[in-house]
Amino acid sequence: MGNALATRSDRDTLWQIGLFSNKAMLGSVLLTFALQMAVIYVPFLNRAFSTTPLSLRDLLISLGFGTIVFLAVESFKWIQQRQK
Repeated sequence: MGNALATRSDRDTLWQIGLFSNKAMLGSVLLTFALQMAVIYVPFLNRAFSTTPLSLRDLLISLGFGTIVFLAVESFKWIQQRQK
């Protein structure tokens, strides 16, 4: 979802565009995150989707890798802007 937010523009960073400039997109990202957490941690949904809850450590690792992708895309755009 971080990648979806970061790739809203090919050249402007998310902070330049504004996090709240596309409220539908932000709402979709937040809803997707909430639903993913529900599928992972709600017992009824665990059985329905055959998932197992992640430990806090595993969840943080997963979120960390997503953050790395977001920061890489945003950094690339920032570097491109500085080279012009």
